[in-house]
Amino acid sequence: MASLTIRNLDDSIKAQLRMRAASHGRSMEDEARTILRTVLGQEKAAGANLVQCIRARFGPLGDVELPQPEREDMREPPALGG
Repeated sequence: MASLTIRNLDDSIKAQLRMRAASHGRSMEDEARTILRTVLGQEKAAGANLVQCIRARFGPLGDVELPQPEREDMREPPALGG
């Protein structure tokens, strides 16, 4: 298992972490682990279905119709060699 040291943590954040840990009956270290596990797990789950995320974000804007370019006949392939 890896270790993590957090420097320059605001006193107010540390106090909030201590209060939250106490309310859950955990140490500050265990509370920080739980918070990280929860938040990072949610991000992974949210990114699991990209289509749903895109529809949720852009669906309220409505559909967009893009013009279809006319198709041309295929070109003859270049003659290679001599």
